[in-house]
Amino acid sequence: MLLVFRLCLLLLCAAPAAAFALPANKPTPGYARVAIETSVGTIIVAVDLKRAPRTSANFLTYVDDGRFDGVTFYRAARRKSNARLGLIQGGIDTDLRRSLPPIPHEPTSKTGLRHLDATLSMARPNRPNSAAGNFFITIGATPNMDARGAYIGYAAFGHVVAGMDVVKRILAVPTCCGSGPMRGQMIVKPITIRRARRLDGRPTPSRGPKPWLLGLKRTAK
Repeated sequence: MLLVFRLCLLLLCAAPAAAFALPANKPTPGYARVAIETSVGTIIVAVDLKRAPRTSANFLTYVDDGRFDGVTFYRAARRKSNARLGLIQGGIDTDLRRSLPPIPHEPTSKTGLRHLDATLSMARPNRPNSAAGNFFITIGATPNMDARGAYIGYAAFGHVVAGMDVVKRILAVPTCCGSGPMRGQMIVKPITIRRARRLDGRPTPSRGPKPWLLGLKRTAK
């Protein structure tokens, strides 16, 4: 009887987390799914259009413009306490030809989102309103990235709905080099993002110039 009670208690504790799960194979109101096709598999993320509208819109513009096509996941930050947990980071890195202007910061204290397992969030330099075209995905809860007090944290804006096995595979690849907080975390052979494509809604690419495409055309010749 005691065993049955404990099992029921565990199920009740797990229920709230399960309630936030979104389907990977169909649209959900208030969210837009994006397939990130990499050289080691596909990751499907859902961005939260209602709670983090500016950050989600920025990410979708990069997707719709093709700014993520051909870039990489270049960082795998494994925790010292448990190498199976941490984060992977990807995007345009330092390629300013692909960059859009930085966006206003949407802290978790305003959006209500949290850095849980499989959270999609914006990478940024160590200053506010500086996030642009780099993002990361958490493996395991990372509450130290949530805003608290004077600490602005990072802008969580979605989560993975399929492909966490791919995320974990990337986390496990060999790393080296880097400096400061990224010391030893740069992926030796960065994982190519072949294409990022929107699965929901109508693409709305920006109207500005796309200088990185000029370089690709010259290479093709």
